[in-house]
Order: sequence, then structure tokens, then C-alpha cells
Amino acid sequence: MSFFKKLKDRMLKSSARLGEGLDALVDEAGLDEAAPRPAASVPPLAEPAPQPAAPAQGGMLGRLFGREEEPRRVLDDAMLENLEELLIQADMGVETALRVTANLAEGRFGKRVSAQEIRELLADEIARIMEPVARPMPLYPSRPQVVLVVGVNGSGKTTTIGKLASQFRAAGKKVVIAAGDTFRAAAVEQLQVWGERAGVPVMTAPEGSDPASLAFDAMTRAQEEGADLLMIDTAGRLQNRADLMEELAKIVRVIRKKDPSAPHNTLLVLDATTGQNALSQVETFRKLADVSGLVMTKLDGTARGGVLVALADRFGLPIHAIGVGEQIDDLQPFDPRDFARALTGAGEAG
Repeated sequence: MSFFKKLKDRMLKSSARLGEGLDALVDEAGLDEAAPRPAASVPPLAEPAPQPAAPAQGGMLGRLFGREEEPRRVLDDAMLENLEELLIQADMGVETALRVTANLAEGRFGKRVSAQEIRELLADEIARIMEPVARPMPLYPSRPQVVLVVGVNGSGKTTTIGKLASQFRAAGKKVVIAAGDTFRAAAVEQLQVWGERAGVPVMTAPEGSDPASLAFDAMTRAQEEGADLLMIDTAGRLQNRADLMEELAKIVRVIRKKDPSAPHNTLLVLDATTGQNALSQVETFRKLADVSGLVMTKLDGTARGGVLVALADRFGLPIHAIGVGEQIDDLQPFDPRDFARALTGAGEAG
């Protein structure tokens, strides 16, 4: 199965919300506009003779000449306002929704459009916003390349590290993982499972140990073994923000004793089901750590997929990958056009 097909199938909650809203928007107006005018109330003199039925514009002939009937609605202020509401409900955010609808209306205001045409136009506008941020995680000649992974607990951070490590290992890279969230035994165990599955060593420390000390030991091992990548998991206890900031700062200080240019990437993992909360998480983690790129998980479990568009529009941070499930190949590089068409239900581009 192509990843687009998987993306489209698993983002059904988001695309269905938008799609059903668009269909209702156009169908209601189409019915109103197509409704026949009431006849004048003059009684007929006699029963009218039956007339031959007019040839339908639909069917094979209509399709042949491109005239198959499809509900259409004039793109006016009322429709744009309804469209903005639909995009906001999909968690695209007010500013982004206004920008998208304004661009969509340019040159088309006052014209009659169908729901499918709006899907296509929306997909084009969303892809245009997201193309500048669609970039894979950069790989550098530094060995080991240190990847610090941050995010709130429950965002899919640990699973993302496991999947990325497995994918890098499959691509011929030598990878070491440091289970730096030493306060959550479950996170450590999960990484160990992924490590065994991928043949990647996972360095651990006793529960409650100093994560910076573990990071230092992992850096030493990665250098000695000639590893290409060292991926460091971190805690995500935002309720203790000051403690977390100091913990992250200490990890950075310690690994810079080994390599002044580290960490080379700081990935923020976000959970799509949190909707607009993802924006506040980006704000917070940009203050806590020098975030270099984003990974969005759990797009298969939400109708709020539009939040990724809001993130791209507001922050402009690179989006490296998106996740739509638990399997290793359910995390893939971010393709803005595929995402936009899956979100809007526009279908695969030709």
C-alpha cells in the first residue's frame, strides 16, 4: 500500500469532517438556487397535454460533453465565512483559515464552484503553505550526529525514536539510543523493545538517575564505536517546566564537552490529537530547547489534522516526518502535497 493511500485512509476523521462540511455547504445552496419558482396562481383552462421529457444533461451524453450535473454554489461572502468556520473546526487556526480562504477567493469570487473544486483549491493552498517546511531531517558528517528528542509525555516521542532508529539502521547507519527519560520505566522498556527489534544498542540507567550522566556515557560509547547517530530521549514533564529546562540545559552542557557543536538536531515530537495545544507546546519547547524540526504523530486518531497547517504557517519550522500508526513504516517523510490532498479528501494528484 502506498503511503498516500494509507495517509488518506487513516486521516479519514479529518478529511470526513472537512468533506462533509463542504458537501453540506454546497448542496444546501445548490438546492436553494435550483429550486423552481412558484407558478402564477392562475387556474388553467384545461389539462395541459403531456410534453416529451427534455433530454437530461447528466448520464453518458452529459459526461461526454462535461455537463454532468453537480451541485454548485456562488463563492460569496457567506460561503467564505462558512468555509472559514470549517477550517477552524479542523484546527487550522483563525489566522491560517482566513489566509487560506482569502487566497482561494482571489480571482474566483462571485463564480459558481462545486465541493470537489473547493477540495482541489484547498489542497493547492494548503500545499503551498507547507512546501517551504517539508524537509527531511538533515544528516551531517559529524560522527556521532547527536539527535536530542523532546516533547511532552504521551506525544509518541519514545516510539518515534524507535522508528527513526530502525529506519536509519535499515539505511546502513550505525545508531545508538540513550533512554534519557530515566523517570519513566515504561519509556525505557519501550525503547529496549525497539532496540532489540532493530539491532540498535539502547543505553539505560537506573530509574531516577541523572539523564545528563547517561547522555555523557552514551556519547562516549557512540564515539568509541564509530556510530553515525546518537539519539537521546528526554523527559517531558511540562508541569515542572523549570526543572525540565535545567535538565535539558545540563544534557546539552555535558554532551558539548565531547562535541561543542552538539546537539546537531533537536526534534520536537507533537501529538496531533492535542489540536491547538500543539502550538503552545512549540512555543514552550522553543524556549526550553533550540528546536530544529518537528515530527507529528497520531494523525490517524484525530479530526484535527489541520493543526499541522497552522504550525507550518505560524512557526515555519521544518516538518521532518508524520505518523499515522504503530508500525515502523507508518512514520514517513512529510510530503506536503500528499498531506494536503489527504486532509481535504481531494484524492491523489495525477
